[in-house]
Amino acid sequence: MAEVSIVSCESYEAEECERALGQVLEPLGGLEWVKSGMCIVIKANLVGAMEPKKGATTHPALLAALTRMLKARGARVIIGDSPGGLFNESFLNRVYKLTGMEQAVQAGAELNHDFSQKVADFPEGKVAKRFSYTAYLDQADAIISFCKLKTHGMMSLTAATKNLFGAVPGTMKPEYHFRYPEPLDFAGMIVDLNSYFKPKLFLVDGVVGMEGNGPTAGKPRFVGALLAGTDCHKLDMICAELIGVEPMAVPTLRAAANYGMIPESTQDIEVAGDWEALKVTDFDLVKQNKNMQFRNIFPGKLGGLFADVVKLCLRAKPKLNPSACIGCGYCGRICPAKAIVIKNKKAVIDRKKCIRCFCCQEFCPEGAMEVQRPIIARVLNR
Repeated sequence: MAEVSIVSCESYEAEECERALGQVLEPLGGLEWVKSGMCIVIKANLVGAMEPKKGATTHPALLAALTRMLKARGARVIIGDSPGGLFNESFLNRVYKLTGMEQAVQAGAELNHDFSQKVADFPEGKVAKRFSYTAYLDQADAIISFCKLKTHGMMSLTAATKNLFGAVPGTMKPEYHFRYPEPLDFAGMIVDLNSYFKPKLFLVDGVVGMEGNGPTAGKPRFVGALLAGTDCHKLDMICAELIGVEPMAVPTLRAAANYGMIPESTQDIEVAGDWEALKVTDFDLVKQNKNMQFRNIFPGKLGGLFADVVKLCLRAKPKLNPSACIGCGYCGRICPAKAIVIKNKKAVIDRKKCIRCFCCQEFCPEGAMEVQRPIIARVLNR
């Protein structure tokens, strides 16, 4: 049986979505594991109150098609997420409305309205041994993670693995960025979330993805692919190479590699479907510094010091595009380090406080925050 499956999906027309879903699931055994009476939670990517045409959220047509398939097998279907912001009725209702979730409701799905939270103890976790999560997930007999294929300021790529960060209540997300400011630690926390919740199935909406200043302020980009897998990390390896990202440039994949969870190459993954034919060669990426440690250039403590200096020189940081900033102050309110203030109706970043978590870049409603790579990193990349 295949580990990852990929098919072409040319549009969000209902018939095309149903065809593609059936085809992509077949090499994985279909939905035979779904039994009548089961409660299936679909953890979608509903990152914000954004219309589907923006390319930032899981498309409602695909969620509706999957709902129909699950309902046909007698399952109860709940769709939910906890985007950045308040985890309450009024905030989520606006998200549900603008992201088009009414399509899924018409297909038979319920939208989550349980906004309670719980704390999980996970001693076997590599990084996150105790964390808060959205309690509605406990209703699930099985979780299906249905994400969107996008670039990401901090993680380079947001796809199957990153989608489970939505299990953390929205108002606590900045706290977790502050708790794990280093990308590899943050990535390890997300890997732990997947290990704890163990979604039964992962699906990736790559029909129209997002490139550039993702995951919310980039540009929609047609890819024409629908992907599925039973292992989020192997699926993300294929997603990365599909759009031209080196897998080890993705912190979640680097963390998974450190934990021995993934093979050395995508050639070692059993893939159903001609994914080479669906590759995009000119996807506009958020480039991060490569996996270079520099510790072996000089011996002993000198090597460590040199590595730390190089790391600082290569680190990307958020940068304001003044022409796009409207001075709304949302970036300052969501910043976990309280590093942003509004002066003269523009956001100003205190670089001494900034922890480079890219919360401001991810959630700015105007896309005014961008990822700035230092000159030396751009030169080395060439």
